[in-house]
Amino acid sequence: MIATQLELPLPETTSRWCQRWAGQRQTWQYADPSERFDATRYEVHPIDDTTAAGYVRANHYLGSYPAASRRYGLFRAGQLAGVAVYSIPVQASVLTLALPDLEPYTESLELGRLVLGDSEPGNSETWFLARCHEQLLDAGVRGVVSFADPLPRSRADGVEIKPGHVGIVYQAANARYTGRATPRSLALLPDGSTFSDRAKQKIRRQERGHEYAEQQLIAWGARPMRAGEKPAIWLAAALEEAGARRVRHLGNHRYVFALGRTRRDRDRIRIGFDRAAYPKRPDRRALELAA
Repeated sequence: MIATQLELPLPETTSRWCQRWAGQRQTWQYADPSERFDATRYEVHPIDDTTAAGYVRANHYLGSYPAASRRYGLFRAGQLAGVAVYSIPVQASVLTLALPDLEPYTESLELGRLVLGDSEPGNSETWFLARCHEQLLDAGVRGVVSFADPLPRSRADGVEIKPGHVGIVYQAANARYTGRATPRSLALLPDGSTFSDRAKQKIRRQERGHEYAEQQLIAWGARPMRAGEKPAIWLAAALEEAGARRVRHLGNHRYVFALGRTRRDRDRIRIGFDRAAYPKRPDRRALELAA
């Protein structure tokens, strides 16, 4: 049924190439326009947190799982073939700026993960999203925000581990593109993973979970924090000792879905950003900053 399957990081310039995941590796499926998606073979149902987390961690390239509010599974012949996780962002402003008239975390959510197995046909994700949106509406959700990260990631030796993405699936599903989120600087560890701002904050403030964050840096060669040492001073030195690179991120691409049974219902939902033209290519490379 699938014409072509590749593991190459193809540029996101056409909706005929559909991204898939297996074992934290991406592949690309070609959606042959002569072949039609057979919806009768699929079902979408809510799933529990354990099932969703297991599938996402096993298959998505980040290997992590967000703070989930609602989770849906795509089933083919009774077998789990994909997962969509609608999550709670750390800051409510992620939702309220985009959907100012909706109550965050109840009437609006973030699409935190969308993962389909590499054996599923091209364009099946748009059907999956549509079914998820129907069930979200039944639960009182009227708006969804999602982001695509256009910045490629590479290891310290230059090997690319993640291409940039522009959100082709959201474009195919007619989401409104509203430009980029806030630009920021990232700390990339030698394996290309991001040492998050939240992890830094936990260390500086010695909040719950700071031990795990500190161990991440120690595992990359940073010395342990000394008794009485100021956490902020230790963090600056530990990032350097761990070989972290500072790179400039121009901001994720932000998409907004207004949910409703009819076009009129959807048009009544106010979106806090102007519509912009869909992006077609990811950012070329990370701009490394001086220490």
